[in-house]
Amino acid sequence: MEIETINTSVNGEIDYADLQSKLLLNKNKPAIININIGTTFKGAIDDLDLVIQILENCGYSNDRYYIHCDAALYGLIVPFIQHEKIITFQKPIGSVSISGHKFLGCPMPCGIQMTRKNYISTLSRKVEYIASIDATISGSRNGLTPIFLWYSLSAKGYAGLQHNAITCNENALYLKDRLHKAGISAMVNELSIVVVFERPHDHKFIRYWQLSCTRDMAHVVVMPGITREIIDKFLKDLIQERKKWYQNGTTTLPPCLVDDIGSQNCLCSYQQMH
Repeated sequence: MEIETINTSVNGEIDYADLQSKLLLNKNKPAIININIGTTFKGAIDDLDLVIQILENCGYSNDRYYIHCDAALYGLIVPFIQHEKIITFQKPIGSVSISGHKFLGCPMPCGIQMTRKNYISTLSRKVEYIASIDATISGSRNGLTPIFLWYSLSAKGYAGLQHNAITCNENALYLKDRLHKAGISAMVNELSIVVVFERPHDHKFIRYWQLSCTRDMAHVVVMPGITREIIDKFLKDLIQERKKWYQNGTTTLPPCLVDDIGSQNCLCSYQQMH
């Protein structure tokens, strides 16, 4: 199948104007659209309702598009923080996927893909050697991971999941605010637990704190195991090391992140001068 890559905005969301223009250019073809409920690096959440509205505005009827919602990390966060952006099959989506080894904390990679019954019946076939109807790619699957998923969901319950979601969101905002207070460029998307900030200048520091980096950015994913004490220790270490990296009189300056996280979040010296 042909693929069209959609541009993104500064915060990592789909560029909705670009989506609309490319749908109009290809309006003679049906559309399969992947939207992210929490992008990998910036934790951005695409606006499902706006995507559906754009499809309608471009003349796409429900039977001419398929929307998959990738909610690998945020599928167990967003419903407990703000219900307006909840993903539901009452909306014309085709499928949604959620990982069990990320926010839920299962000890091995696992996940759930939910889709409509009519799609399952199209794919399902009887597998003779297990004498059962099956829709998985290989005709079988790991039977242990559903037990881990069930146990984790049962042990935490609705209240436990809600507590984790709210606490992690609050801790992410706490980290971003502390970074800004220290004069460090940082960004957190709405409902996000991912804090994007300037890339540390020292590779040893990156390795020690196991930071994921791209270009001049690094990010911290504030999971349930990340306490305020850990955040404070990280901040103390970062601020101390940063003084060494950017001492007065050196030619090395903190990176400018205007193009990556927006002018309101970039606190580099160039931005301060303006």
